[in-house]
Amino acid sequence: MIDDILAALPLGFLLSFMPGAVFFVLLETSVVKGFRAAITFDLGVILADIVFICLAYFSSYRLIQSIKDEPALFIFGGLILVIYGLVSFIKQKRIAKDELSESKTNEILKKDYFTLALKGFILNIINVGVLGFWLAIIITVGPQLDMNQSRILTFFISVLAGYLCTDIFKIVLAKQLRNKLTSGNILKIKKVISIILIIFGIVLLAQAWSPSERKFVMEQLESDNN
Repeated sequence: MIDDILAALPLGFLLSFMPGAVFFVLLETSVVKGFRAAITFDLGVILADIVFICLAYFSSYRLIQSIKDEPALFIFGGLILVIYGLVSFIKQKRIAKDELSESKTNEILKKDYFTLALKGFILNIINVGVLGFWLAIIITVGPQLDMNQSRILTFFISVLAGYLCTDIFKIVLAKQLRNKLTSGNILKIKKVISIILIIFGIVLLAQAWSPSERKFVMEQLESDNN
C-alpha cells in the first residue's frame, strides 16, 4: 500500500501544475476571494475528477475511446469557455467604465460557496480531454496494480490527495498577494482570466477539428463540386 501511495503522490503534484482554465481560475479565486473560496472551487474540480475516474473505470474501453474523441463534446466545452470568458470580460469592462463604488467592489468579492464549487465542477467536466487522461492512467497503472480494486482505490485517492495538497500550497502563496490588491487590480486580474478562458475555449474548439474531420469536410466539398 505504501508503494502505491508513493507512486501516486508525484502524479497528483504534476496534475496540479498542468496548465489549463482550472489552474488560472483557481489562482484568481485565491487572490480575489481568499482561501476558503479557492478551496471550495477546488473541491468542485476534484468532484469532476472523481466522476471522470469512475466513468473511466466502470465503462468499457471502446466506449470511452469513442467519447473522448467525439468532436461535438470538444465543441460544446469550447463554446462554454468562450462564451463564459466573453461575458465575464464584457462585464468587467462595463464595471471599469463606471466609478467602482464600494458596493460594486463588494459584489466582486462576494463569496457564494455553492456557486464556486459548481464553477469548479463545470470548468473541469466540460474538458473531455481530462476523461481521456484518467482513462490513460487506468490503462497504464491498472495492470501494475493487478487490477485490484482496493489498490486502485488507494492509488487514485492518493493522486487526488496529492493534487489537493499541492493546490492548497498554491492557494496559500497566491493569497499573499491579496493584501496588495486595489479595486483596479482586481478588475485587471479578472479581465486577464477572462481572456485566458477564451483562449482555452478556442483550443478546445480546435481539438474538434481533427485530421479525420478535415478529410471528411474536404470529401463532402469535392462531392458537392462534382
